[in-house]
Amino acid sequence: MADGPENLVLAHLRALREDIGLLREGVQELTGRVSSVESGIAGIRHDIANLTEQTAMLNARMDRFDQRLARVERRLELIPAEGTDVGPR
Repeated sequence: MADGPENLVLAHLRALREDIGLLREGVQELTGRVSSVESGIAGIRHDIANLTEQTAMLNARMDRFDQRLARVERRLELIPAEGTDVGPR
């Protein structure tokens, strides 16, 4: 009768070892997937930084166009020169 409980304990230990092995594999898979997600997020952050830089460059370019357009309008006398108080005619 001593063989029965001993075999039962060994069977449970083997089952626990198998379950732990499956859990270990699952954790390793999840760790790989989390690393992949982190890499993806880093790529997205990099893309956002590039877009922000491009937006700033475009804004600066538009500001220069606005200045040039205002200068052309003043030279063509389409708008009053700065400092003059000429109203609509």
